[in-house]
Amino acid sequence: MGRLENKVALVTGASSGMGYEIAKLFAKEGASVVVIARRKEKLADLIAQIEANGGQGIAVAGDVTSEDDVQNAVKTAVQTFGKLDIVVNNAGILDKMRPVTELDDDLWNAVINVNLTGPMRVFRAAIPEMEKIGGGAFVTVASLGGLKAGIAGSAYTASKHGVLGLAKNVAFMYANRNIRANVIAPGAVNTEMATNVTGNSEMGSERSMLGMGTMPRMGEPEEIARLALFLASDEASLINGAVVTADAGWGAY
Repeated sequence: MGRLENKVALVTGASSGMGYEIAKLFAKEGASVVVIARRKEKLADLIAQIEANGGQGIAVAGDVTSEDDVQNAVKTAVQTFGKLDIVVNNAGILDKMRPVTELDDDLWNAVINVNLTGPMRVFRAAIPEMEKIGGGAFVTVASLGGLKAGIAGSAYTASKHGVLGLAKNVAFMYANRNIRANVIAPGAVNTEMATNVTGNSEMGSERSMLGMGTMPRMGEPEEIARLALFLASDEASLINGAVVTADAGWGAY
């Protein structure tokens, strides 16, 4: 029996990288998986892999910046599989390494809307469904940039600091309803987003790169997926409001 047998999980930002691997592993461990992202063709490939391995899942094309899309994803999970036990807030975008004096409102709003307001929408939509079944578990994939201030631009850093506080607030507010909310703070991970980092700020990129030489190694998406599995499972029943770094020791420097 898998560690998530008879569970229903929703994973955002599942079209590539960490979300993709989290969804695959959750399905392998017995969960029925609902995946949401903007790239529908990537989600179709993911569901095909899940089904080929004997799992079950359904794809919902959508964007966490849309309230309607978030509500639809949660509704699809409940209507298709009867309930919602687990949510992984994984969708995120970068900020071109811009320091605050080079930041325009459009970029600020775009980053905050995906990285912070998006998870808020997901929490808001999913918690009532978890309350109906007596509890549930959230795993939010944030960043070491939510604990450190110099490895990205100002918008990304602010969004990740913010989502840590949001998840911890959810953990406290809903603890007596058997709802847990924990955070993973990865360092650099070998994903499509990380390997295609582009910065149009000379100052921001130069400053952000100062600490890169202290990074022991990059992580792999599968390593983050294994941590997400533990935090989502009943094995982590006492863990709530925690921020777990997964950075090979980079943040310890």
